[in-house]
Amino acid sequence: MPIGAAGTVGSMAATDPTDTASIAATIAGAIDAVAAVAARTAFSGVVRLDGPGGTSVARAFGAADRRHGVANTVDTRFGLASGTKGLTALAILALVERGTLSLATPARSLLGADLPLVDDAVTVEHLLAHRSGVGDYLDESVAGPVTDHLLDVPLHGLTGPEAYLPLLDGRPQAFAPGTGFAYNNGGFVLLALLAERAAGVPFASLVHELVCAPAGMERTAFLRSDELPGDAAVGYLEADGLRTNVLHLPVTGCGDGGVYAPVGDVHALWAALFAGRIVMPSTVAAMVTPRSATPSGASRYGLGLWLAARTDAVQLEGYDAGVSFRSVHRPSTGRTYTVVANWTDGAWPLCNHLDEAFLPDT
Repeated sequence: MPIGAAGTVGSMAATDPTDTASIAATIAGAIDAVAAVAARTAFSGVVRLDGPGGTSVARAFGAADRRHGVANTVDTRFGLASGTKGLTALAILALVERGTLSLATPARSLLGADLPLVDDAVTVEHLLAHRSGVGDYLDESVAGPVTDHLLDVPLHGLTGPEAYLPLLDGRPQAFAPGTGFAYNNGGFVLLALLAERAAGVPFASLVHELVCAPAGMERTAFLRSDELPGDAAVGYLEADGLRTNVLHLPVTGCGDGGVYAPVGDVHALWAALFAGRIVMPSTVAAMVTPRSATPSGASRYGLGLWLAARTDAVQLEGYDAGVSFRSVHRPSTGRTYTVVANWTDGAWPLCNHLDEAFLPDT
């Protein structure tokens, strides 16, 4: 599919033909407006819009591989960065439903002598809600630009949860567990480590078996950044140029990032989540129950999901060197948008536009 081409990926299955026509017209108008914003902002990636009744449209822009002139398509797999945290949370909660873990499981019960600075009171629930206070290996409140070289360990060695132990070690608690909220990348790496030790199965396999398979996310995977397959987009640091993110990120992601997926799989995740195909509806309800609010009050956080301040919108978001991603779903209206870009700041102008034009009052 050529750069900038659109693809209709779904049906218009509303029962009332008038509703179908109205929904289709809304989606078509919204995607045309997206194209205009994309042209002004050097967007490179994919946008997908879903409406009620199964109406879905996606459009691709820019290059997946600038060096070889390979265009992005609506089926290209993109890095989701911290969007991975939602999949980690679901894998953990699926293990909770199976009795392998509980929300009250102390991290120490599986850590043993590892990471002695993690407070003995830290639980799985604290980690899922970013209320653990554990020291973060990548503290976004003090870190510099995401395009900096932020890690001081060899990136090629970060291939799974156990390999992250030296990176997590030696970081004191920031606050007592349960007494505050602080977005925490290391906490989700720790969750991956706990899941792997409790289940005796590699974390990437757990995500596939417990989340991706029941959701029908057939092409979602933790890919090595130094050997990306031909259907995956290369992540670029800037809007133009050839410098990639391969020297900026772990070679293989873990609980806090590193998943690659096409936008279709992201939308399959929302559908499966709220249909109860990944975890039970009662667990979904727990995930979307606010535990904390950001200091500005602009958003809230549940268990592995960002929550809107005033509506039922739920959100996954990722931001890293060469990656920007946001997917927002409103269960009450059936509307969803996903924007994913393969350069560092590419997604945000379109996300800001869609927050106002497609999902107002989110």
